[in-house]
Amino acid sequence: MSDPQALAVPVGVVLLLYVAGLYVLGAVAQRRVVDADDFLVAGRRLGVGWATATLLATWFGAGTLLTASDEIRAGGVVRAALDPIGAGLCLVVAGLWFAKPLRDMNLLTLGDFFAQRFGRRAELMSALLMVPSYFGWIAAQLVALATVLQAYFSVPPAVGILLVAIVGVGYTVVGGMWSVTLTDALQMTLVVVGLLLLVPAVLASLGEGSVVAGLDVVRGKTPAPLLQLVPTGGQAQLAWVGVLAVGALGNLPGQDLFQRVFSAKSSTVARRACLMAGALYLALGALVVVMALASRLALPGEHKALVIALAHGFLSPPVAVVFTVALTSAVLSTIDSAILSPSAVLSENVLVRVWPEMSSLRRVRWCVLGVTAASVVAAYVGESAYALLESAYALPLAGLLVPLALGLWRHPRREASALASMGVGTSLWAVHLAFGWETFLAPLWPHAALPVALTSAMMGAVAYVVSEASAPEDATAVPPPSTSETP
Repeated sequence: MSDPQALAVPVGVVLLLYVAGLYVLGAVAQRRVVDADDFLVAGRRLGVGWATATLLATWFGAGTLLTASDEIRAGGVVRAALDPIGAGLCLVVAGLWFAKPLRDMNLLTLGDFFAQRFGRRAELMSALLMVPSYFGWIAAQLVALATVLQAYFSVPPAVGILLVAIVGVGYTVVGGMWSVTLTDALQMTLVVVGLLLLVPAVLASLGEGSVVAGLDVVRGKTPAPLLQLVPTGGQAQLAWVGVLAVGALGNLPGQDLFQRVFSAKSSTVARRACLMAGALYLALGALVVVMALASRLALPGEHKALVIALAHGFLSPPVAVVFTVALTSAVLSTIDSAILSPSAVLSENVLVRVWPEMSSLRRVRWCVLGVTAASVVAAYVGESAYALLESAYALPLAGLLVPLALGLWRHPRREASALASMGVGTSLWAVHLAFGWETFLAPLWPHAALPVALTSAMMGAVAYVVSEASAPEDATAVPPPSTSETP
């Protein structure tokens, strides 16, 4: 096995050239940016190919390649519930039920949905819940890519986090959604090529030159419990369902997802792009699962930065360099998208009331810098990447999924009901986070093992229904949408 630092010079040169290329694409994208619509939703001109590429690149990053692969190696297929299974299903669910009606509303941000369907206070509260949920997600990507820099160049993690943030924010603040879309297409291509090179190489090494024989070796020599998708035992199964729900539903009320939906040419394009991206995500995620299990046999013992260790153990030096660039691409594609999304909500749903005289384009660019700075702080605070990812997914599930779904499909819609649902769901989740309770009301129901985020969302749904039922007949409700707006 080669030492990653032995390839520091070629990797460094290629990465510098690659980053320069990203900035060139950012400069090209800037020419298309005339107003906030161009910056935030690419002028609503993305076709199926572009929309699918940017959706897939947004999801498929450090969470899958670095964090999930380590988790699956350690705990087996059951650890794939959050990512890639949950995340892939999220895109499918969005395509089946959410993308078309939301695209038809011609929104800029998901906060605009809450404003139209419930009112100004619901818009503000949804924004205040959405924006912080991205800090942990961005921080996980920064930490993951800083690990790569440490492996190759012995860059201290604190310095690496800052360097990654500077690179990611640079081309994002220049070209916005156009920049993100163009770079995502390049980055996703490199990721697919990298995985298609690495996974067969690892399997062939186990199967004495045969990939199929390598799969048989992995299946035969991996302990049976590690191949189980769903754990045995009632409590363990409930916990697994909770993690799956966080992955599959937690990202639905997310600006990063629907910013790409809003950028599509039409609602039909948006729907198809979500479904295609979801299918591709699950397929690529299956490769990651196989790679993680195969690594237990191919590289026994403990390894930090598992994917890098595999690349240097089973790829030739030039191909290992290519894979490193692909890995960097995957993480950067998630970082730029994750930075732009909360910045859009912060600008258009919160700060527009504070600085109405500032142009939308200028305001959102300042927000990009602010969100990046806050995410760097979150990365320095220092949780594990998996914990950062899970907490980032859980907050929108607990506080926003219920009013999003009911606001989309149910009438009447009262602002008080949406606020009650957001408040109850978020408060319950926050209490559990503060006390470190891993199951719902753990001190009272130690044997129930109810998942926290999902159960908090269900309590939010109860609060919504009770608020609607207890409202006086003459209570103010948001008017129903026109026929053309109705999902």
